[in-house]
Amino acid sequence: QVQLVESGGGLVQPGGSLRLSCAASGNISNILTMGWYRQAPGKQREKVARVLRGTETDYADSVKGRFTISRDNAKNTVSLQINNLKPDDTAVYYCTLTKISDLKITIYWGQGTQVTVST
Repeated sequence: QVQLVESGGGLVQPGGSLRLSCAASGNISNILTMGWYRQAPGKQREKVARVLRGTETDYADSVKGRFTISRDNAKNTVSLQINNLKPDDTAVYYCTLTKISDLKITIYWGQGTQVTVST
C-alpha cells in the first residue's frame, strides 16, 4: 500500500501564494508519476500538474505560469508552488501517485487539503 499525506492548504487572499507538499510512504517502488488534482465545489475533479520520471512536467492550461510542481525523489515528496492565486483556484487539492506493478498501473490519492482564495 501507499500512503500520501498532504500539507500546506489554507485561506489566502487573491494574488497570494501557497505551497502544498505531499509525502509518500509505503510500497513506493516503480513510481511513474506524482502530481496534484483538485476538485472545486460542484465541479469534477481535474488534473492540475504532474511530474513524470525525471523532470518532465505537465500542467493544466488554467494554471500554467502560476503553478510550479517539483519532486524530490530522494525524499519521496512532491510540492506545488501556487502563485497569484485566484478565487477560481478554490478547491480541495489531492496529491496523487501512480505506480506500475505486475503490468498493472494503480493511482493512489491523498486525503486532500483545502485551498480557499477569498478576501
